[in-house]
Parts: sequence; structure tokens; C-alpha cells
Amino acid sequence: MSETKLDTELRTEFGKGYARRARAAGKIPAVIYGHGAEPVHVNLPGRETTLAVRTPNALLNLVIDGAEHLTIVKDIQRDPIKQIIEHIDLLTVKKGEKVAVDVHVHVTGEAAPGVVANQEASTVSVEAEATHVPNAIEFDIEGREAGAHVHASDLVLPKGAVLLSDPETLVVNLSEATVVETEDEAAAEEAAPEAE
Repeated sequence: MSETKLDTELRTEFGKGYARRARAAGKIPAVIYGHGAEPVHVNLPGRETTLAVRTPNALLNLVIDGAEHLTIVKDIQRDPIKQIIEHIDLLTVKKGEKVAVDVHVHVTGEAAPGVVANQEASTVSVEAEATHVPNAIEFDIEGREAGAHVHASDLVLPKGAVLLSDPETLVVNLSEATVVETEDEAAAEEAAPEAE
């Protein structure tokens, strides 16, 4: 996983009014915590940060007063309507350190004809090295028949990653497609003369 380097400024003011002014100036308020240290409040550059956090569990290398701080995104608060980022929680990490993260499961391929795949869990929890957190875990359902189930234990994790979710967690459920007859179709069938 590649890291994004961001020039970051320390934040000394707090409160909703200040946060609003910071966002209006193109900055995103954030807090860095972890390793037993006091939380550090910072402002991140808005545009670069927004692009960087499109990747789940993004690794950000923050430059604060000339010193670099490696962090991973733990939580993003967004405006429920505008979807703009209001605040980010970051966790301090070190190269080689293991972290627990939720990773998206991407289902690929087409199930057998007449089979519907329902994704029951969109993420699984894994432990991975901070600098090698997978962006996603793919699972191919190509040709799978109805009645098949994919559990968390069936997922192939990247090297070094360990599953933290319950291995029995149902990720994908494959079932027969149900044909729903519309009222118009049913009426047309009733009106059709029977073949002699």
C-alpha cells in the first residue's frame, strides 16, 4: 500500500465555529491518536486529503513542523447531505506494526444461470501490517450453484494478514432466482385460450 505525504498544520483552536472556518479555508480538521500519546489535533489540506482517503484504510504520512508522522485513517465523518468530509480520526502507526482494520470484500464473476448472489457482509476484520493493509479482498463466484455459501474462512487473505472476523460469518449466499409473475402476465395467461 502506497502512502500519501501531506503537509499538515497543528491546530490550537477547537469548537464547531473554528472547524467551520477551517473547512471554508479548504482544510479538514483531524485528530491523531495512538501509542499511548496525547491526541494531536491538526488541519489537513482538503483537496489532497479527499483524494487520498478514497482508498479504504489510507496510509497518510503527515509532515508536521518538519517531522513525519505515519498514520492510518480509522474514521471519516461526512456531512450526511453534502457528503463533504467534516473530520478524520487517524491512528499513529509504525512500519512493521500490526493493525486491526475492516477490509471490503469485492465479489467478482457470474454465478451459474438462474442463481442470485446476495452479499451478506461487505467487510471483514483482519489484522495486517500497517504498511501492507489490503485495499480489498476479492472472491470469485464464477459458475457457483444455488445453495452455496461463502464464509469469511473461505476468503483468501493477502500474505501476512490474519482474519479477525468470526470464520463462520456469511459473506455471500447463493440462491435460486425467484420468478415473480406480474398481474398483467397472470391475466394474459388466464385470458389465453387453452390449446386443444
